[in-house]
Amino acid sequence: MSEFLIYFNIGLKHVLNISAYDHVLFLIALTIPYAFKDWRRLLLLISLFTVGHTLALVLSVYEIVYIKSNLIEFIIPITILVVAIFNLFTAGKNNKNESISLIAFVTLFFGIIHGLGFSNYFKTILPGKSADKLLPLTEFALGIETAQIIVVFVVLIISYIVQTFFRFSKRDWTLVMSAFIIGVIIPLVIQSPIWRR
Repeated sequence: MSEFLIYFNIGLKHVLNISAYDHVLFLIALTIPYAFKDWRRLLLLISLFTVGHTLALVLSVYEIVYIKSNLIEFIIPITILVVAIFNLFTAGKNNKNESISLIAFVTLFFGIIHGLGFSNYFKTILPGKSADKLLPLTEFALGIETAQIIVVFVVLIISYIVQTFFRFSKRDWTLVMSAFIIGVIIPLVIQSPIWRR
């Protein structure tokens, strides 16, 4: 397997790993208020998330930023919770056009948080010399972006099926899925190691 495919596959598996489902939950929460007609906006959002994720890895790999893993592991579920709660309050409202800049900024910031959560592991698999690190980071980012597009596409298909064939309104679908995500995430927040002394 070529070196490109190695880091590209690590990026794919980082998102599509069932045991590390927090990334997928974030993408679901981000996607459920939208439909296929909003694909440009969704592509922008997931690309901003990838940029934030990659920026965090660059800052960590080059030892510019270091944050304790317990703190990051606590903040990651909080980011998912924030998006799901935002969906609850905006479901069925036509304010998506007005709030895109806020959502874009928050998505970029959340990408940085999620990237910091993966940085310790990523540092262990990178080549030793600084000059050798940028290309694997780029290849990894392409894997992340591809996996995110796959997840978003699957969520949009499921949303379409539920809303078309099962007659769920877009508002009800957003409320149900956001409530489900909140139900999954709250135990992760409660069980976070940050609460232990």
